[in-house]
Amino acid sequence: MIFPSISDLTKDKYNRYELVIATAKCARMITDEYVKERETAEKMTQGNKDADKAVYAMIKREFRDEKAVKCAINRLFTGDFVILDPEAAAAKRAARAESERLAAESRLLAEEARRNMALNFADEDEADDDDTVFEDDDILEVEDTDEE
Repeated sequence: MIFPSISDLTKDKYNRYELVIATAKCARMITDEYVKERETAEKMTQGNKDADKAVYAMIKREFRDEKAVKCAINRLFTGDFVILDPEAAAAKRAARAESERLAAESRLLAEEARRNMALNFADEDEADDDDTVFEDDDILEVEDTDEE
C-alpha cells in the first residue's frame, strides 16, 4: 500500500492530473533547493581534505536521503505545499504583480526624492557662496592715506 494514498493527497478536491502536475512542480523546487545547498556546501569546503564527508553532512537529510518526488508528496500531504485552484492562483498572481508594481513605484519615488534633495543641497551651496554676509565686527576699517 502506498502512503499517503491518492485520496488523502487530493482530499476529493483535485483530480489525479492536478496532483501529478503539482507533485512535479514541487519536486522541481526541491531539486533546485538541493542544488543550491550543495553548491553552498561545496564553496564552504573548498580546499578541505574531508570535503566529501563535509558536503554530505551540510545538506539537509531530507534532500540527500530521499528522492525529490517522495519529498514533494510528503510536503503536499503535510501542507507545506498547497495546490491552488486556477481562480485562486490567478488572484494570487495578480496580487503579487500589484504588490511588485507598488514596490517599484515606491523605489522610483524614493530615488527621485533623493535626487531632488541632492540638487537642493547643491543649489543652497551655490547660494551661500554668492550671498556672503559680513557682520560689523568682521569689516576692517581702511584709512585713506593719500600723500600729496
